[in-house]
Amino acid sequence: MMKVSQRKGKEGFTLIELMIVVAIVGILAVLAVYGVRKYLANAKTAEARNSLGQIAKDSAAEYERESMQSTVLGQGSSAANSRALCATEPKQPIPATGNIAGKKYQSSAADWNAGAAANAGFACLKFTIDAPQYYAYSYTESGTAGAPGETFVGMANGDLNGDGVLSTFSITGTVNSSYILNVAPNLLEQNPEE
Repeated sequence: MMKVSQRKGKEGFTLIELMIVVAIVGILAVLAVYGVRKYLANAKTAEARNSLGQIAKDSAAEYERESMQSTVLGQGSSAANSRALCATEPKQPIPATGNIAGKKYQSSAADWNAGAAANAGFACLKFTIDAPQYYAYSYTESGTAGAPGETFVGMANGDLNGDGVLSTFSITGTVNSSYILNVAPNLLEQNPEE
């Protein structure tokens, strides 16, 4: 009886035991690949989230800046407070969405200064991206300048995997009846990992 138990200890692993180990390793590998893919997608979408947050801050700062006429006021006269959002960016989006399909794009300073002559868009916001980017950005303004209901929308569109389906991130702000700019507390995200 003792010989049987000694011999059984020296035989090794059974096929079933090996198959269970292979299955466990396979499951762990699938989970690791999924986790890494998710991590990489989140790292890439951080560009859009950070940039749109900066566009919203720049819009609020520009709205609060008083940009009155530069003429001298006569005694007893006053000038209107001219708080207004930056006008719509004339070159939209930056870059064209075809330039970011599954790849990065290196924009130039000229891309971001298209509205400089009219003090509009990204030039008015003083917003640029000097690093390679995964997303195309646009900025639109609507409504009467400085009046309640004036609205801005900052948008980022990307195609991280190059399949033609765009991910869209956007942030909005609206001037309320008290002439205060309210910016949305969150971004609107559609297909964020596309």
